[in-house]
Amino acid sequence: MKAIVITSPGGPEVLQLQEVDDPHLEDDEVLVKVEATALNRADTLQRKGSYPPPKGASPYPGLECSGTVEAVGKNVSRWKIGDQVCALLSGGGYAEKVAVPAGQLLPIPRGISLRDAASFPEVACTVWSTVFMTSHLSSGENFLVHGGSSGIGTFAIQIAKYKGARVFATAGSEEKLAACKDLGADVVINYKSEDFVTRVKEETGGKGMDVILDCVGGPYFQKNLDSLNLDGRLFIIGFLGGPATQANLAGLLARRLTVQGAGLRTRSPENKALIVSEVEKNVWPAISEGCVKPVIYKYLQLSEAAEAHKIMESSQHIGKILLLT
Repeated sequence: MKAIVITSPGGPEVLQLQEVDDPHLEDDEVLVKVEATALNRADTLQRKGSYPPPKGASPYPGLECSGTVEAVGKNVSRWKIGDQVCALLSGGGYAEKVAVPAGQLLPIPRGISLRDAASFPEVACTVWSTVFMTSHLSSGENFLVHGGSSGIGTFAIQIAKYKGARVFATAGSEEKLAACKDLGADVVINYKSEDFVTRVKEETGGKGMDVILDCVGGPYFQKNLDSLNLDGRLFIIGFLGGPATQANLAGLLARRLTVQGAGLRTRSPENKALIVSEVEKNVWPAISEGCVKPVIYKYLQLSEAAEAHKIMESSQHIGKILLLT
């Protein structure tokens, strides 16, 4: 098969389409002929050499895909050859085929094309596991997502709105703020020209957010703490601004705050299967009803992976960038 190989750590130019061996299929895995894969920030970190794949995972980038089942391991009962699926991966999406643990596959949501379904697994599993399974965002609560125009952000806005939250989003341009509004955000904040702590307090009568989903890290840590309501929950999923910070933790006690962090890629197959099952149960109906839609910025061919990485790192995109095999 063909796959995108990281020839050495570096810039987008190190991504090369090469002939490689087909994946080895384990007894509890499904072999998927890939229709599309979607970019994630983690792919750019892996390319630079700062985010290696977990032990035993495919060396090729790509944390989600959609496609057609080509073969099934002998312990697999749910899936059969010819099924159209999308999948959460530990790697290997930037390829014509990928082997996936059976518990990490999802059916294609009703009304969604096979290729567009590649835009959902990583963001749906990330947002559902952090904002809902762990932080327990509930109807009527205030929710803030930073980077509202990103793949994570565009999905989080829609699913939080669907679940009855009042949604706040930060973004860095008028175009991106308008996109967040169109997706259902109640309050949008330009982080380049406004202090989001002040705006959050103004919009909530001084109370603050019940749940914040943050991908910035260190530079936002104190501001996020200052933005939380009583019993507020901060969940950190990335360090785009760096991991280091100094903070005054006094508010943690006075306002009973919770700070958590997690990645998705390094979780066990059993934990991923649990998350995928919860996503199918709770998120797939919202997609099938048309209440959560794929937000696709651009389609490129697999051979154009370097160009796709350039677009992602320029941060000009809104939503997801897809690579088609």
